[in-house]
Amino acid sequence: MADLQAASVTLPSAPASVSSARRYVTSVLAEWGLPDGTEAAETVRLIVSELATNAVQHTRGQSPTFTVDVLLERDEELRIGVTDSHPRHPRRLPAAVQQDNGRGLVIIRWLTAECGGRFAVTPTPEGGKTVWICLPWTVPVR
Repeated sequence: MADLQAASVTLPSAPASVSSARRYVTSVLAEWGLPDGTEAAETVRLIVSELATNAVQHTRGQSPTFTVDVLLERDEELRIGVTDSHPRHPRRLPAAVQQDNGRGLVIIRWLTAECGGRFAVTPTPEGGKTVWICLPWTVPVR
């Protein structure tokens, strides 16, 4: 198996793209051996949904597209990054605001930590950012 498998898709920053991002990542992971419907696949699907939703909702029209990168390194670590061109990094909202929304980052961080993974935000050379999650890969790769 290759040291690195990679897949990427760029989508318009529109609400309908959130489900497209979920379907894309689910399809890629199924090709790499993670069957749809498993607990691990559902966890990744939720994380991708939250990352894509943040890229659509919180860029305030300043990012016409977002890109989802899926990387599998040495059959050991799955990395998923969502890149947009808005310079502001994601941040937790105050507790009072979180009553109806604003829990996406909390969900992403919790699920990532629960799986033994990491969460990071890195700036892009173009002035935007990539929000990454890294998870241990425990699925035998086909």
